[in-house]
Amino acid sequence: MKVDKRLFRALVQFWNLAYNCFTFGKVDLVPTIEEYTALLRCSRVQIDRIYSKAVNVPTFLRKLMNISGMSEQWVTVRIKQKGDSRCIHWKDFKDLILAHPDVGKRVDVRALSIYGLVVFPKTLGHVDEAVTDLFDRLDKRVSPVSVILAETFRSLNAYQKAGEGRFIRCVQLLLAWFHSHFWKVDKFSYWVFSESYSLLKEIVATPRRDNISEEKWMAIF
Repeated sequence: MKVDKRLFRALVQFWNLAYNCFTFGKVDLVPTIEEYTALLRCSRVQIDRIYSKAVNVPTFLRKLMNISGMSEQWVTVRIKQKGDSRCIHWKDFKDLILAHPDVGKRVDVRALSIYGLVVFPKTLGHVDEAVTDLFDRLDKRVSPVSVILAETFRSLNAYQKAGEGRFIRCVQLLLAWFHSHFWKVDKFSYWVFSESYSLLKEIVATPRRDNISEEKWMAIF
């Protein structure tokens, strides 16, 4: 989903630090676990099994080996230290996506890359160690929704306090949630009840103007 930076900058100005919600005049609006679960189409079995970091977890090295299917030597030489975090460069994953002999591993590495670069980006162009821990737990039927939502709130607070900077927690999903509240449905059909229907795909596919100024968005809000 293309990020409309002018829309986002205007939207953040209505973020209420005291109550952790957007306040538009007398209306308060905030993303909920239920809404994000619906957008991400998380299975019902996951709703009551939220992610939390376990006490005893495999090492970063071991998790990368399990996810990628590569050898200890291959992984070891590619782990980098960036500030206070350990990570692996996206280019190394890109090479695996293009050439890995195991189709399942190609899919896993691609999915991990999306989590590391889009959902929880920290170091530009790298996938962070913390993301691999969450991703490693997904096949155990835990829901990532609460962690995505909590990190989104934390980033909104930091962004609002600083008044600038880079929003690093899944701005695409936040804007998709925003559009879901202002999306006009011209005709209602049975397909919205189909298991194959995805509201998120519908939102992304809906054409929108991207030339509205930040001032105009402020006036609309």
